[in-house]
Amino acid sequence: MSRVTITVNGQQVSGNNDEPLLVQLERAGLQPEYQCRNGMCGACRCKLTAGSVAQREAMAFVAPGEILACRSVPTSDLSLEFDYQVQLSQSAVNG
Repeated sequence: MSRVTITVNGQQVSGNNDEPLLVQLERAGLQPEYQCRNGMCGACRCKLTAGSVAQREAMAFVAPGEILACRSVPTSDLSLEFDYQVQLSQSAVNG
């Protein structure tokens, strides 16, 4: 498993190239929106502004330059932009 740097709306967190982005962002204390975790709803859609991912099969529509955090595994350092402010989990704030 290789280490990668994931930048989310300008905030850097550590990640890996083995797990979906949604899982990694949650582990880092961030709370991106999601509903299904399997690529059906598209709630975790975000813009990939730098880097690359392996996008697993999904049913939700993604426009060019967009990915689903629940179905994407980083293959390099990357930068993401969500259209909203990604909140820190309460445990990360109190931690």
